[in-house]
Amino acid sequence: MSETQLIGVDIGTTGVKAALIDNQGALLCDHTVPHDLHSPHAGWAEEDPADWIAGAEAALRGVSAHPAFDAASLAGIGVSGMVPAMVMLDGEGRPVRPSIQQNDARAFAEADELRQEIDQDSLFARTGGFTNQQHIAPRLRWVQRHEPDAWTKTTTLLGSYDFVTAHLTGKPPANCSLEINWAIESGLFDLHTGRWAPDLMAAVDLDEGYFPPVRQPVEIVGETTQEIAARTGLPAGIPVVAGSADHVASAFAAGLRDDGDTLIKFGGAGDILYCSSNLITDPRLFIDAHDIPGMYLLNGCMAASGSLVKWLVQDILGREPNKANLMALDAEALAIPAGSDGVIVLPYFLGEKTPILDPHARGVIFGLDLSHRPAHLFRAVLEAVIYGFRHHVDVLESAGHHPRRYLATNGGVSSPIWRQIAADVLGADVTSFQGHPGSSLGVAFVAGMATGAFDAWSDIDRFLQNRVVNEPNPSHRAIYDQRYATYRELYERLRDLFPRG
Repeated sequence: MSETQLIGVDIGTTGVKAALIDNQGALLCDHTVPHDLHSPHAGWAEEDPADWIAGAEAALRGVSAHPAFDAASLAGIGVSGMVPAMVMLDGEGRPVRPSIQQNDARAFAEADELRQEIDQDSLFARTGGFTNQQHIAPRLRWVQRHEPDAWTKTTTLLGSYDFVTAHLTGKPPANCSLEINWAIESGLFDLHTGRWAPDLMAAVDLDEGYFPPVRQPVEIVGETTQEIAARTGLPAGIPVVAGSADHVASAFAAGLRDDGDTLIKFGGAGDILYCSSNLITDPRLFIDAHDIPGMYLLNGCMAASGSLVKWLVQDILGREPNKANLMALDAEALAIPAGSDGVIVLPYFLGEKTPILDPHARGVIFGLDLSHRPAHLFRAVLEAVIYGFRHHVDVLESAGHHPRRYLATNGGVSSPIWRQIAADVLGADVTSFQGHPGSSLGVAFVAGMATGAFDAWSDIDRFLQNRVVNEPNPSHRAIYDQRYATYRELYERLRDLFPRG
């Protein structure tokens, strides 16, 4: 097989990243361009789609200027991004307002209304989820109510990566593509028929004419234009695929491809994804289509993970959360026994998404006495995040889904103690990939599958040679079983008190 190059572009919360790979298993270079997340009011999360376009073009220029880039070998491009960010366009394909991001919390009243208006059992049976603030309908109803002029101008709804994909191909966004996971996570798409649900859309005056054609990740939807070539240094005529939800591309890029593969992501939020060849749903979890055709991902998302560590280090302990300080805290926590001498943290400092789906839940630090030091708090927070992952594993196993192997990615895997706590609490080997490029690698590989640069999805293993395996310490199992049981009981005992806060 001749050497071929692919590019993956990821539209992230704080920046756009482009990665250049080849089909031999090398990450040749990457380039990131930062942008801002805007929160003009409490609970709001917005971005300017123009920043994504400017960032994507600048990141692609950075890649094309790299000595490793070979224009003649470039075979395909894919874009991934946050899902379901809501981008509203007018008839000319221009945004009518900033995007409303998937973690925006303004539409709580509209979500409550829709929960009363829509039969939730029927909704779950059809879409795999219940009405929540991440769905499109509550956010759109908020716009209709508070910004009617913006709604009047709107003719197209799509996601961040769909918007950038249309730009690269020069196609009108309304006629380009809407990657299937945006449709699934919208709360308006029937998983079983593979079509939009007219009765669900009617609640917010929608019909399927507002959406571009729904596409699978590996579908080629266009080619780079001469204008894009002039602005980025890439060749014109390069195939562009429909792309991928960022967390799905990241999971695949970590090697999640077989039944039972389970990924834990130590990011700002904590994500856990379970791979299955069957369409399975659970009311305590979310569901996505895998980038691999015919595969699915059951997934959970904890609201605070790495962000909780940062809060403790910066705002409570008064230290900069830089590499040196985190390494020092790791060393201090290593001297604390497993179980943190009785300190247990409930990590619900931003409420909680899965599996308890409780926006009223709050953080708790339990078991403190005058013998405890900052290192106890630090270790207890690391343990709390892993207890949250174990809670999700309990949910999976109670439904008959048994993790076959555990993989780990994102910034937290640079911490040896956190990796070891994960192995100890889960009672299994945990394989981690440090410096993993994540979504940009995953979506570049998708473009490679679409263009024939790779023969099989298992070729992703070429990129996963730099791995670390942590094995569980048997002597820690009993203490973690006891502490985890207390962790679970704490929430049950406090659940009714949280709304009074």
